[in-house]
Amino acid sequence: MKTINRKYHLFDAKKESLGRMATKIVAVLRGKNKADFTPHIDAGDFAVVINADSLYVTGNKMEGKIYHHFSGYPGGVRNVTLKEQMKKDSREVIKSAVYGMLPKNKLRSPMMKRMLIYKDEKHEHKID
Repeated sequence: MKTINRKYHLFDAKKESLGRMATKIVAVLRGKNKADFTPHIDAGDFAVVINADSLYVTGNKMEGKIYHHFSGYPGGVRNVTLKEQMKKDSREVIKSAVYGMLPKNKLRSPMMKRMLIYKDEKHEHKID
């Protein structure tokens, strides 16, 4: 059995828009940047995201992008705009963008655990 060497990759939320950054994070988490990529094996790396509070989005997404949540009960629909969610917890915005792009199978949960999001530039990981 082959051991998996996992590296840390740094992503700055200031420099790139949310969607473009999320696609690059997904590629790193899945291991698509490696020569020995296999879809059914979780051989991806760690993704360290910094500056989540100063997330960059284009257009009118701050007011126009809406996150829906339905509890299952009558009247249980909750809507939150991107601007409101950024005030609550900016890390959840990045987390939900990446979560929706990962494959919908048993590998998604361990991949999400390897994504580390920080509100500012301080982190304790050695970037390769």
